[in-house]
Amino acid sequence: MRKIILEKFNEALEQIDKGVQFENIQDDAVLLETGLDSLGFAILIALLEEELDYDPFQLMDEPVYPTTFGEFLAIYEKYAS
Repeated sequence: MRKIILEKFNEALEQIDKGVQFENIQDDAVLLETGLDSLGFAILIALLEEELDYDPFQLMDEPVYPTTFGEFLAIYEKYAS
């Protein structure tokens, strides 16, 4: 799951033309400090939904907004089929 998310993370960064790519990202990396803005985050969610065939944020009873990469990853892992 980490590999897929990191791949799509980099793809989203490329689409918003940030010129930043990550070979690896620490779990405690703050999402807002990675160069991913709100548009990039929306692109990332769409790319992941296309790849994984689900959007965990639509499946949640209570909305959760991750602040770190580790929290983001955990949400996707929790809702994986």
